[in-house]
Amino acid sequence: MPDLNSLRALANDKRLAILDWLRDPVAHFPPQVDGDLEKDGVCGLLIAEKLGVSQPTASEHLKILVRAGLLRTRRIKQWTFYKRDEAAITAFKQAIQRGL
Repeated sequence: MPDLNSLRALANDKRLAILDWLRDPVAHFPPQVDGDLEKDGVCGLLIAEKLGVSQPTASEHLKILVRAGLLRTRRIKQWTFYKRDEAAITAFKQAIQRGL
């Protein structure tokens, strides 16, 4: 059975959009001063901007995705960068398929 935290994390359009954008960050975000979009992930500020929400609101969405194990974080200087955890997402998809 899939993890309930993961299911709850996906029960929001903004969080689904974040996961979709992070699948191909170069296509959805501008270049960053610090951190490589693909290697390091996307800065939380850029995600907040794209979502059209405040930074604290975006941080809450991102925290939920991290807690669910769908995103990984990396700190560079004072910034937090977010990247999809592809292995965890694949395992989650397989758990859903087995549970159906």
